[in-house]
Amino acid sequence: MRKNIALLLFDNVEVLDFAGPFEVFSVADSLHDHTAFNVCTVALNRGTVRAVNGLKVLADYTLEDCPAPDVLLIPGGNGTRPLLNQPALLEWLRIKSRTAEIVASICTGSLLLAKAGLLDGLHATTHHQSIDLLRQLAPAAIVDPSQRFHDNGKFCTAAGISAGIDLSLHLVARLLGPEAADATASHMEYERRS
Repeated sequence: MRKNIALLLFDNVEVLDFAGPFEVFSVADSLHDHTAFNVCTVALNRGTVRAVNGLKVLADYTLEDCPAPDVLLIPGGNGTRPLLNQPALLEWLRIKSRTAEIVASICTGSLLLAKAGLLDGLHATTHHQSIDLLRQLAPAAIVDPSQRFHDNGKFCTAAGISAGIDLSLHLVARLLGPEAADATASHMEYERRS
């Protein structure tokens, strides 16, 4: 059965934060004859999402009608800051994280997981320019910027922007095996980093 991979979109989301993981999981699915992953995007509301630098994207679903995610990916970007003050979104993250197999942040998406109280006691990272803010929002987390990403089992966090590709390849290896991750990286002509 295909796993639902849901990527959260919001205004001022960093493009590579969501496009990199979207590509990884989509390529892995394609290499498995479209039997592995159902990759979709979800936004707070219907309509166009304007990413950083003006890229316009139309999400597949809203928070209300998104299929239950097996893997929930939270990208970053400047748009995370206003979301820190949206209790409905933070509660949605808490609720979806109860049933998701994996909840992963890329870049400053970790700030949302921190504000939702989901990183307590876990190793975490974020974009290097937001490490102090992550420490403020998650004082009970073990904030460690020395790693490109941290895998705590259910909850994973990646450092800035392109690190989301590495975390996504790591998750493909977890879910489908290392050969699948290697084949995906090869198809993308991407050299994996850990």
